[in-house]
Amino acid sequence: MADDRRRVLVEVQGVAKHYGTGDARVDALRNADLKVHAGEVVALLGPSGSGKTTLLNIIGCIIDPSEGRVSLDGERVFDNRWLRHDLRRLRLDKIGFIFQAHNLLPFLNATDNVALVLQLAGKSREQAQARAHELLEYLEVGHRARAMPALLSGGEAQRVAIARALANSPRIILADEPTAALDSTRAGIVIDLLRRLAAEQDACIIAVTHDDKILDRFDRRFFLRDGRLVPNSADAG
Repeated sequence: MADDRRRVLVEVQGVAKHYGTGDARVDALRNADLKVHAGEVVALLGPSGSGKTTLLNIIGCIIDPSEGRVSLDGERVFDNRWLRHDLRRLRLDKIGFIFQAHNLLPFLNATDNVALVLQLAGKSREQAQARAHELLEYLEVGHRARAMPALLSGGEAQRVAIARALANSPRIILADEPTAALDSTRAGIVIDLLRRLAAEQDACIIAVTHDDKILDRFDRRFFLRDGRLVPNSADAG
């Protein structure tokens, strides 16, 4: 277990993203290098437009890098081109996403919001429902399993969203401003929950955040400025 917890789950090498050419070229991300290990919870910090969400979306295989290499859970997936053709399957297999707005489907109850991800991955309805109930109980919202999103509190909805992100047991969880809509108490609870998940699931969490009240809960913090990771920006939580 000790060796596995030092396993590199995300490795980004020389990754850049630019739009346009010549005088119109905009460099959203420049020569980024990043390693994140199993069990780690790290933050991406920086002003608006600094490249945080761009980097998160590249790791999530949502946007194409302009150059560089990306490895996820020991597999090289991008090396100046995508090495996997089915990126949807790659995301289903390896990555869970958590957003500022929980993005729960308003016409499905909490259980069905989680189960839908599993059914899209090929699980039967019975298997998907059982796994969804298990996750909701684990996240201490099992008593809200049949509640519609409109009837959930902000903290409850975010826990259901986390359950959905965990549905396929990903080793890599990407969070974009996961606590921005929560008060300080609920924000701390959510980050502590993510820390527990990283430890118990041997996963890593990478979160974009502006939320000063939770920064001391991260293992490391990386700062971006003008599309660049600031040298020696990683620090201990």
